[in-house]
Amino acid sequence: MNKQILRLAIPFIISNITVPLVSSVDTALMGHYGSAAHLGAIGLGGAIFNFLYWNFAFIRMSAVGLTAQEYGKKNEIEVSTLLGRSMLIAITGAILLIVFREQICQLAFKITKGDPDVEQYAIDYYSIRIWAAPATIGLTALTGWFIGVQDAKTPMFIAILVNVVNIVSSFALVKYTGLKSEAVAWGTLIGQYSGLALALSVILFRYKKYLSLLSFKNITNLSTYKRFFGVNLDIFIRTLAVITVLTWYNFVSAEQGKIILGVNVIFLQLVYAFSFFVDGFANAAEALTGKYFGAGQKQMLKKVIRYLFYWGYGIAIAFTITYLVAWEPIIKIFTTDVEIINASAKYIVWIISIPLISIITFIWDGVFLGTTATAEQRNATIIAAIVFFMVYYLLKNSIGNHALLMAQLVFFGMRGILQSFLYKSAVLNKLNTIAVK
Repeated sequence: MNKQILRLAIPFIISNITVPLVSSVDTALMGHYGSAAHLGAIGLGGAIFNFLYWNFAFIRMSAVGLTAQEYGKKNEIEVSTLLGRSMLIAITGAILLIVFREQICQLAFKITKGDPDVEQYAIDYYSIRIWAAPATIGLTALTGWFIGVQDAKTPMFIAILVNVVNIVSSFALVKYTGLKSEAVAWGTLIGQYSGLALALSVILFRYKKYLSLLSFKNITNLSTYKRFFGVNLDIFIRTLAVITVLTWYNFVSAEQGKIILGVNVIFLQLVYAFSFFVDGFANAAEALTGKYFGAGQKQMLKKVIRYLFYWGYGIAIAFTITYLVAWEPIIKIFTTDVEIINASAKYIVWIISIPLISIITFIWDGVFLGTTATAEQRNATIIAAIVFFMVYYLLKNSIGNHALLMAQLVFFGMRGILQSFLYKSAVLNKLNTIAVK
């Protein structure tokens, strides 16, 4: 079982490590070559795109679970149809973002109340990066499909290409053109389209079998979309709740001034560093639990979940120790601003606590997505989001920025606890019902 998990998890880990690496490099570039305003603009602009693009993450998540289950059943026609459906939704979503880009920009910057310099730099960043929408959302759909057919290597190579091109482009533009936050936006755009070109090439040359089975009639047959849209709607609502919390975190941080914004942006990068790393096992959970669930193999399903938690807790302990021992050198990777470094010391306890609290959530998210227990996952996330806002508003006047970081920790913990209670009814009992039918 460990071999199966690692065969999928290691490529995902390599892929995922490159994601926060890019964000970290972007942050470091602005911390060293830019200013506190440019650093804040990257955090604020990134938060807007997180809200936009992560709301399309439902395409990837639903594609993984549904494709993996059909792959486990050896239903090649449906596997092919799911590829077409996912891409159709991705293309439609990207077109809508571009058409309404001005209205989205105006609304986003009416909601936030950042420093005027930060806001202007963030608008410049947004105006460039929005044109990467077709590539970004298209890659989201294709990555989910690749994972569903148990292919971890292709997403790894795509992620490496995207992020290497992104880093090199951003660094070159910052260093040689004098651009700051705009350079980071251009780097992101160039990297995304490079990845899309590679993904489409792999589909064309490696998965010709599925392309030959594609049917426009099947893809557009509305009567077959009930389950597809049901799962997608659940995941969309769940993702919207997650992104609402994370976006609110950035907006509230921006209202507290450049120093606190800088601290909170860096801390969020450290959260991402852990989450993207452990997401390698969460992605493996999506692929493997989906396959065993689709094949009706209950004992194998339970076994893979048990082993996934073993690996997850090992990673969480390692990150907790690293953040505890080396938090100051890690902060200095992101910025040379002495005020931000000194302010970070007041809040380091929260980042140290996150790995051990949030690991349960990350593993269960993979399991629930792979087995398409999305309604239960949706409900757990909504409840956790409500608790997040309750904790923040009850404590913000008494403990300030600590309330925001504490609420973030509670949000992670509550999701994990609720999904632990729901596992039997949402996954195991549903599998028993399917087996009986």
